Order: sequence, then structure tokens, then C-alpha cells
Amino acid sequence: MNPVTVDREVDARGLNCPLPILRTKKALNDMLSGQVLKVVATDPASQRDFQAFSRQTGNTLVDQSAANGEFVFLLRRK
Repeated sequence: MNPVTVDREVDARGLNCPLPILRTKKALNDMLSGQVLKVVATDPASQRDFQAFSRQTGNTLVDQSAANGEFVFLLRRK
């Protein structure tokens, strides 16, 4: 599998719902279709939130992972 090129990153560590999603939405609005946004969050609820956000907005959740209390999401702008 080819590594995904990240075009922009949002650091949402220490923020609770809904702030990680709001920052993600704002960042995606400034990006071009097909670009990839990396979001790093510490809120455990963000895992569920980003899956729902992807379904509702049509932006693709390319990957998500968790390690050391941090959750990383890669979203491709629709």
C-alpha cells in the first residue's frame, strides 16, 4: 500500500467533543478536493465522532489509528 501524502494537519490534543470535529471542518473548508487532512486527538469519543462525520459529510476516512492515548485520523476532502 502506498503511503498517504498529508497536505495539512490539525492538532486537537486536549480538546473534547465537539472541538476536534469543528477544527477539522474548518480546515477541510480551506482545502482542495482530494487533499488529505491528518487530525491528532486525545478524546476517546473522537473515534466514533470521526466515523459519523465522514458518513455525514462525504469526506473519506482514509485511516484511523490509536497509540499512547492519541487517535490519528486521515480524511480525504471530497
